[in-house]
Amino acid sequence: MDFKCSDLEQWKEALSSYGASIESLNKPNLVPLDDFYRNELPGVLQQRNPSYITTPELSKLMQWKLTRGKWRPRLLDFVSSLDDAVVRSASEKAFQSLPDISKAISALTVLKGVGPATASAVLAAYAPDIAPFMSDEAMVAAIGNSKDYTLKQYLVLVDKLQAKSKELSVKGDSFTPSDVERALWSSVVSAKSGGLSQEPKEVNSKRKSKRKRA
Repeated sequence: MDFKCSDLEQWKEALSSYGASIESLNKPNLVPLDDFYRNELPGVLQQRNPSYITTPELSKLMQWKLTRGKWRPRLLDFVSSLDDAVVRSASEKAFQSLPDISKAISALTVLKGVGPATASAVLAAYAPDIAPFMSDEAMVAAIGNSKDYTLKQYLVLVDKLQAKSKELSVKGDSFTPSDVERALWSSVVSAKSGGLSQEPKEVNSKRKSKRKRA
């Protein structure tokens, strides 16, 4: 998926293949972890007043992040040993700081083992319409670099993905910055595994005609 692409249907197709891309990695526990991160955690965070994340939830989020990306067990050890009261306090402060993403990330990165990328995952779970996850795939697609895990680089990514989400949110469609990140991630994974983006155009056209008939 070319980040400059403005074809809404291509973005929708990439986003709709996210679940299949998750499954295609054949990683233990990734499917339930992704379900927790995308479908369960956001509702839990929103229901709390004031909103906060707990240490067990942050630990599970870290498992999702490392399983979907690069496995770095030390980070999981750091996060799992954090004091729950400290995690609640830092995350409450971060959520209340939004839409100031810089302030929100800074509030979370005081926690040991939590860098800008993990902090972005926390914010994306709470406010997907504001803060996307800082994945390697999105960084490479939008910025051309995934080596600089800094707040400054994340803010550049946020600007790019927010702008793209506005561009794609037309004709009644709603595309959040988090949707853009997932579409980019799915597109990369699908390409690596010979998925949709690698199929001949004839196959894709046949699929589309079948969908129309259905």
